Amino acid sequence: MDSSAPEASRRTARASLVESVRDCTLAGVRISKEELRRKLTMPEYLRLAVTDAIESKDIDGAADRHRLSAGESAESPEFPLVVFINRNSGGRHGPKLKARLQDLMAKEQVFDLQCVEPDQFVEYGLRCLEKLALGDLCAKQTREKLRVVVAGGDGTVGWVLGCLGELHVQRREPVPPTAVIPLGTGNDLSRSFGWGGSFPFNWKSAIKNTLDRAGRGQECHLDSWNISISMPAKEIVHRPHCLKPVKECYLDQGLEIGVLPEKVSYYKGVFYNYFSIGMDAQVAYGFHNLREKKPHLAKGPVSNKLIYSGYTCAQGWFFAPCMSDPKLRGLNNILKMFIKKTNCSNWEEVSIPPSVRSIVALNLNNYASGRNPWGKLKPDYLEKRGFRQARVDDGLLEIFGLKQGWHASFVMADLISAKHIAQAAMIRFEFRGGERKEAYLQMDGEPWKQPIVEDYSAFVEIKGVPFRSVMINGTVSS
Repeated sequence: MDSSAPEASRRTARASLVESVRDCTLAGVRISKEELRRKLTMPEYLRLAVTDAIESKDIDGAADRHRLSAGESAESPEFPLVVFINRNSGGRHGPKLKARLQDLMAKEQVFDLQCVEPDQFVEYGLRCLEKLALGDLCAKQTREKLRVVVAGGDGTVGWVLGCLGELHVQRREPVPPTAVIPLGTGNDLSRSFGWGGSFPFNWKSAIKNTLDRAGRGQECHLDSWNISISMPAKEIVHRPHCLKPVKECYLDQGLEIGVLPEKVSYYKGVFYNYFSIGMDAQVAYGFHNLREKKPHLAKGPVSNKLIYSGYTCAQGWFFAPCMSDPKLRGLNNILKMFIKKTNCSNWEEVSIPPSVRSIVALNLNNYASGRNPWGKLKPDYLEKRGFRQARVDDGLLEIFGLKQGWHASFVMADLISAKHIAQAAMIRFEFRGGERKEAYLQMDGEPWKQPIVEDYSAFVEIKGVPFRSVMINGTVSS
């Protein structure tokens, strides 16, 4: 008997096992590349019509050029997907991921955000598909089943969610649910809905798993929050793309406002994860500027976090008591905060503790790469403070404070909770300067330097968007 036969058999079995594991979902079911492609890929005429409409900005013409001829028919895929990739997010995995995705579905369903922005897809691509759906069953079913995957960080996901939300706000059209491939540094939106906190090491096979889950996952909801800024007429320098200048915005009635000059600048935006004021935003601002000027330094999540930690130390957050610079003092010197609670029409002023140097209004249970600074609070404590257990779809923001860097470090290590301040359905911040000429603000990881002056107030008002974003739960089982 050949003694090498058992060893050869074992080698074959091991190879088979490795291949099976590589191509499995989390539930252990093998995903066939060909089968997945069949389930994902839209018929060619629909793909070409969508891309033609985006490129030509001619919805009617694109629909007419690619409409099926009389007697022709096509079948809608089981779960049609489109993917948006931010190639500059996190560790710059976008180009190789784009090639992999185009191998798993049609290339026309994979959009590079440097070439096609999500509002262009919504305005032209989806409208073309909707026009075809009026007399085409395949197009109708494809539009109804369409789902979106965003490959990027929290800022990218928020950008796409905001554009998709306009479908409901402006056209009352159904909004495709969204899944995430985490390419950013923190990826808290991705973590909150079961898509993981980082780009997977075995990404080639993991992407198949992600697309399969994106097609089969259950829909869930996410609160989103409008932010309005009214300020003395100045331009916000290095303004994040999620914050847009507008002609006018109105502050909620019922609260006497501070002094505004005759000339006022207005900005509006939407956030999904958090809004913050203070030292954490100042650190993020320094890091963001460095990454823009020297992108070669930000090669991945690990290097990003090391640079971020360096900025935290350099900005004086840890050693503020030793310094006299007014920029390093508590926020209560420049800031007033007012809140409205659920089903309450009256504003309530909330005092800001002198020790607090960052204030965060948090929507998710994840913050700063998966931390939960609000914590899992006990029922007795919730009842005593008048709080509810935090959820992403409860119409409330959790407001907490961070003190010096040491306090923030212990909070981020989950050794202690942050300074609980309030839960609110609406928030208004009033800024007034003095020695300080600016404050640092950020939302969903996008920071900016907010001008403030001594003679006039600047206001930031936050209130919930009536429409909740539609997400896909990534923790589905087979």
